[in-house]
Amino acid sequence: MKKKPSSCGAGKPRWLLFFYSVPSRPVSGRVRIWRKLLRAGALPFKGAVYVLPCNEEHYEFLQWLVAEVTALKGEGAFVAVERVETMEERELVDLFIQQREKEYRSIEKGLEELERKVLSIKKGGAAMKNAKLSEQLDRFVRAFEEVQKIDFFSAKAGHALRVKIRGIEVEIKGLSGTVPEKIRYDITVKKTSEYQGKIWMTRKRPFVDRTASAWLIRKYIDPGAVFAFTDEDSAGEALPANTVIFDAKGGEFTHIGDMCTFEVLMRSFGLKDKILKKIAEIVHELDMKDEKYRNPESAGIEEILSGIRRTMQDDGEILEKGMAMFEMVYAAKSV
Repeated sequence: MKKKPSSCGAGKPRWLLFFYSVPSRPVSGRVRIWRKLLRAGALPFKGAVYVLPCNEEHYEFLQWLVAEVTALKGEGAFVAVERVETMEERELVDLFIQQREKEYRSIEKGLEELERKVLSIKKGGAAMKNAKLSEQLDRFVRAFEEVQKIDFFSAKAGHALRVKIRGIEVEIKGLSGTVPEKIRYDITVKKTSEYQGKIWMTRKRPFVDRTASAWLIRKYIDPGAVFAFTDEDSAGEALPANTVIFDAKGGEFTHIGDMCTFEVLMRSFGLKDKILKKIAEIVHELDMKDEKYRNPESAGIEEILSGIRRTMQDDGEILEKGMAMFEMVYAAKSV
């Protein structure tokens, strides 16, 4: 399928409206399309229409979905619009929030049962292995994270549920009276002198970890660094001898355990600047999403990087703008 450029972005349409019809048989085809729309967070609207916020990811998703509907011998189309004439924008946003809150409440009901089990054990009730409790909690956490991905307008119920999950997690860990041992990773310290004038290659469409890592590389490791981009499935192809791959599968510098690439680079080159550590926490929080750190600045930084990615098509430009933003963050924290 030949993809058309997205109509979404700054100063462009706000919503995507998707229409489709497929033959009643086989039923599996109809159900598959319906499930994909729900998993993407689309809002059922006025019967036969589904709505999504207009962004590059959703635009591409609907392009593929139209192709899939056509393959089922059905008809599908979508349009990008600035507004729905019969509704205020706030009303449409509220419909999305209401949908997500229903899903959060469903998860919360299950959590309440788990919470009762934990409290019962604390009061001397029948014991239950921590591993079993943790497995049950993990199921709810995964369900919560799936809803978070499509909570486009940050429903308040999501924040409240996150706090509740964190509280239950602490209670479960407290049952054993032990604190998890901090895992240490064996990372060999490198010399910056051996990494000068390199081509640093990473995946296309750079986002948080790749952008922050590129900024770190040019500022502290290789001032003359040249950045290049590759598809994920191109890793392993023959590359020039002076190429270093980062934040990509099989790369020299990439995730290790629960460490993001930015943290691995800091450890690899012995970088211990206090401000860098603060930035590392933000990058970790946004990239790993493991609740290890909580920083109120993270959401704003993610919004800016998302905006850069949506308004630019060239990977090099996206990276340079993002690196400039991290330089500003560093400067602000240096005061």
